Amino acid sequence: MTVTRRTRPVSGRHAHWPLCRRCAGIALDLGSARTRAWIAGRGMVLDVPTVTFPGNGAIHPIQRGTIVDTAGAARMLDRLLGHRMPRFGRPLVVVTAPVLDGLAFRTEARTAVEILRPRAVITVPGARAVALAAGADDARPLLVADIGAHLTEVVLLSGGAVTDARRTALGTDDLGDGTPPERITDAVVEMVTAMLRQDRTSVTRTALRRGVLLSGGGALRPDVTHGLPGRLGCPVQPVTSPHTAAVRGAAGLLAAEHHHPSASGAV
Repeated sequence: MTVTRRTRPVSGRHAHWPLCRRCAGIALDLGSARTRAWIAGRGMVLDVPTVTFPGNGAIHPIQRGTIVDTAGAARMLDRLLGHRMPRFGRPLVVVTAPVLDGLAFRTEARTAVEILRPRAVITVPGARAVALAAGADDARPLLVADIGAHLTEVVLLSGGAVTDARRTALGTDDLGDGTPPERITDAVVEMVTAMLRQDRTSVTRTALRRGVLLSGGGALRPDVTHGLPGRLGCPVQPVTSPHTAAVRGAAGLLAAEHHHPSASGAV
């Protein structure tokens, strides 16, 4: 998890959102296909296509888990959220990020989010956010398979931290046109198998015995997921509302940060 701080703590009596500068907060899940946002005091306010309109056509600023048009992403956030921000104060922003290639994504995401004038930006791995949304016991190893529209990731968490991760540039939007759902099933199995082969400890095997937590829109596709339990030899459990799990987990982190002194920049 990466935190960028901007300002000194705000003194004075605590007030509820939107008057309290510490209460102003946004959780963001910037996906290749859809952007989801949760605002403190309002709950989920956005679940829309990730697209911007600089001219006569539509541009997709995020592709296959990579921000390819940072300025476009900033314009999109300004159009979708700029008018929803409180007049006074600056929001705390929590952004989910892919685990692999996460540094580049986090850097570009923080640049794009500057359009919202945040006082602090926190980035959290998407798999970690999913585990938070599921209320998973982070004291035990956990495998998370996030099957998105354009990207599929398998992440091993141990003690709440990422210890291994694999991904493929394949998602539910690729199905059809001759690409069968089994391609995604095969990819998940191959990634878990590769983790097992390269792990010289018992962490991956322990997590596999616990089962795999599914998230992303693909978790709602029986044609993608029905073969996973038998092929992996373990339980496979979709998180509640898997397509919004990441942003809900980010919202939970936002709430936790709000109640922690560091949320306002305090040392």
